[in-house]
Amino acid sequence: MLKSRPVIRLMIGFQLFFGLLLWTPIFFEYQRQLGISVADILAIQSIYYVAFCLLEIPTGMIADRIGYRRCMLAGGVVLVVSNVMPVSVPSYWGFLVHFLLIALARSLVSGASSAYLYEYMTANGEREQYKQAEGSARSYSLVGKVVGWPLVGLAMQLEMTLPYWLTAVSAVLAVVMAYRLPPLPDSVRKPTAPVITSVRESLGLLRRTPMLLLFMAQGVAVFTLGRICQVNLFQPILTADSVPLVAHGMVMSAMSVFEALGSARPGIIRRYLTDSRAVFVLTIVMAGTLALTVPGHWVATVAALCVFALAMGLSFPIQRQLINDAIPPTPYRATLLSIESIIDRGVCALVALALGSYLAEGELAEFLLLSAGASVVLMAILLAVLPLVRRRVAAGGKDADQVLSAP
Repeated sequence: MLKSRPVIRLMIGFQLFFGLLLWTPIFFEYQRQLGISVADILAIQSIYYVAFCLLEIPTGMIADRIGYRRCMLAGGVVLVVSNVMPVSVPSYWGFLVHFLLIALARSLVSGASSAYLYEYMTANGEREQYKQAEGSARSYSLVGKVVGWPLVGLAMQLEMTLPYWLTAVSAVLAVVMAYRLPPLPDSVRKPTAPVITSVRESLGLLRRTPMLLLFMAQGVAVFTLGRICQVNLFQPILTADSVPLVAHGMVMSAMSVFEALGSARPGIIRRYLTDSRAVFVLTIVMAGTLALTVPGHWVATVAALCVFALAMGLSFPIQRQLINDAIPPTPYRATLLSIESIIDRGVCALVALALGSYLAEGELAEFLLLSAGASVVLMAILLAVLPLVRRRVAAGGKDADQVLSAP
């Protein structure tokens, strides 16, 4: 039995309740009913994404300094307050503050939660099981959304503000879970240097750890394909295949089920492939299934999207393990994870800009094929570079333990 099992259960509960934003399917319509214009709604979303990127590194540094558990606790409290804002201040400014607080809450938790679980399990000699623990937490979070989202419309009919109140209650439960987490062992160091020195040391560590840079580049493809498909391409793909709008929610729920199944069982892949090769193969599967969604028969498109979601669910916890394993012992783990998040989102923003021009020209199929081809080329390059980098690091005597233990 894992010594970390009680902590894993608390982390699963935290991820489930923290990520259960029940208002997600209805927030656009909710704001419209309050008289907020579409232009203002989209402006708020733009500000939200910018704020998310700007907050990532500062919150990562805060997490390293005050402790990952405290940062998760703070993120949960901020999330509670954020979900009360649309009810107490139902206006443009209320929603702007609401989304800015959500950006702060998610930034506080994004690196801290992974860093806490990895450090705790490593201290207990259970580092190899981290991938399964991370995958289980993500899986339960997705299942919660699958169960909760179909009921949101009914909740809104009963009481317009109910989805926000229920999300606030869920955030309170996340705070309880974070509070019950035990402190990390004293062996986990915290930064003591000034902030500027910490930033310089974090960037220097990133520069001196080529394996970490390589796995970050590998993760960019996974994150970008997943984000672009689920957020930006989802409705255009289904619309191009004449899938009725009423069925879009059902397709999204189906994709979430397959993603949850993959996240719950990432260890299955290790029977056949090492972790680094598994991410390469799964990324190519994601790219290939994305290409298969080129406008055609809707049944084939939905099937391809479900396989895409399954591959993404399998790849995420494996990628998390690779990134954390590639970070050498350092008090800057959350900061480095935040840097990775900014790189992912920055590439995503650039791809989204390109997508806009392709959609404006009616060239969705071309964009899908180009994205798939670019992902396969990137994976081929990284696959060729990986053994060269490992040999170079080993020959130079740097990060030797990391090289020898890398999958």
